[in-house]
Amino acid sequence: MAGKQDREFDVVLFGATGFTGQLTAAYLARHAPAGLRWALAGRNQEKLAAVRLRLAAIDPELGRLELLRADVSDPGSLADVAARARVVITTVGPYLTYGEPLVAACAEAGTDYVDLTGEPEFVDRMYTAHHATAERTGARIVHACGFDSIPHDLGVFYTVQQLAASGPVSGPVSVRGVVRASGMFSGGTFHSALTAMSRPRQMRQAAADRRRVQRRPEGRSSRAVAGKPHRDGTLGLWLLPLPTIDPLVVARSGAALAAYGPEFRYSHYAGTKTLRYAVGGAAGVSALALAAQVGPLRNLLLGRVKQGEGPDEGKRARSWFTVDFVAEGDGRTLHTRVSGGDPGYDETATMLAESALCLALDDNPPTAGQVTIAQAMGDALLRRLQDAGIRFEVVG
Repeated sequence: MAGKQDREFDVVLFGATGFTGQLTAAYLARHAPAGLRWALAGRNQEKLAAVRLRLAAIDPELGRLELLRADVSDPGSLADVAARARVVITTVGPYLTYGEPLVAACAEAGTDYVDLTGEPEFVDRMYTAHHATAERTGARIVHACGFDSIPHDLGVFYTVQQLAASGPVSGPVSVRGVVRASGMFSGGTFHSALTAMSRPRQMRQAAADRRRVQRRPEGRSSRAVAGKPHRDGTLGLWLLPLPTIDPLVVARSGAALAAYGPEFRYSHYAGTKTLRYAVGGAAGVSALALAAQVGPLRNLLLGRVKQGEGPDEGKRARSWFTVDFVAEGDGRTLHTRVSGGDPGYDETATMLAESALCLALDDNPPTAGQVTIAQAMGDALLRRLQDAGIRFEVVG
């Protein structure tokens, strides 16, 4: 893919007029290296021009940032953007509704792609439909490059490295990840989650279709294991299993990377300090899942939480997240943690932008097709995020 070096743009951001898209654009304006060739893409040029004007207040040079026309209903416009870029970022979701045309364009053009999806059905459908094309063209299709699922996938990647640093691990390895956070989820995340909850049958079918075509590692196994609610003695927290995309992503990294050992298992939880909050959380998730099955209720909920909007800077500054990992292997136990600021917006924008910069500029492992975060970028993205202020540390 040497020809990608000669493309017009290193990075194109599609969806810069939405709330998270604007934060991602502002992050690039402040942190992209000098000389980065980047552009904004979208269907409304007037709104894109308004975003560019705000970016010019950060860096006057960005007043000349190029604006590209791209519309998910016009495959030709997406093909043009993909052909001109080395990496395309998209914040346009729900991805199950709007995402496939851009994935198809990037796979065909050999263009690297990153998004924010947390939708398992979408990811599985894209693998079945476009992984083989992306492998052939050299495109790296990397989903879930925000709070879903970077802290979890790279957190386990880091944890496995630290476990191996204390001595080789030759037997089974199990890791549990425990999420705690304070902050608002984004409207886009809510719409994606509710849409996914309303489609359990289609989600199972997409997963089965993927399993039929996906190659499995030889002589090794890696699985996400659905845990049970319980109290964790190591962390002192009540744990509630989280049915998100994160454990699926982690398990796929475990299958792709031999460093995870011959038998790798991962379980994913939300952590609370009291049993009362754990029970309340479980009841809330169950009620939301039931409501998602009823069309009028689902539409009412979707109408109350708008996409493209988010909390002000002051509220985001008070938000935080931690993900604790407890790894066990060869008789050893290791506790690590990933932590940072506002998970739904500020840190998500950081993770998404740094993922695109990593793919465009860094010396990454040779991969192609639909690949995980750890598989595609591993150490290089880990260093970038640490430099950006997201903490990866050994606790005990």
